[in-house]
Amino acid sequence: MEQPNLNYIEQLARGDESIRKTLIDVIKSEFPGEIIDYENSIKSKDFKKIEENVHRIKHKFSILGLEKSYNKANKFEHNLREHVFNQSEQREFDKTLIAISEYMKTI
Repeated sequence: MEQPNLNYIEQLARGDESIRKTLIDVIKSEFPGEIIDYENSIKSKDFKKIEENVHRIKHKFSILGLEKSYNKANKFEHNLREHVFNQSEQREFDKTLIAISEYMKTI
């Protein structure tokens, strides 16, 4: 599995520590709430809400260097839009959420 990293954030910041810190702080502050919203939409089996949450969260995958996971999340989102819920895609998405959550504790 891919590992989250700050390479893209470092590129965006171009050595400016305040920009780097701001980007990381935004992710750290938004991510936990986004996970809660996602989990609530899964419990309610609301395809539209799940799709919206996946859409919102998947961009963090890309920012954290998880391109393969981003592409998988994109497919998961597309299938949800078509009202197709794939448990395998959900498990992959959930694994990435866990990996990011653990990574956020280290930065």
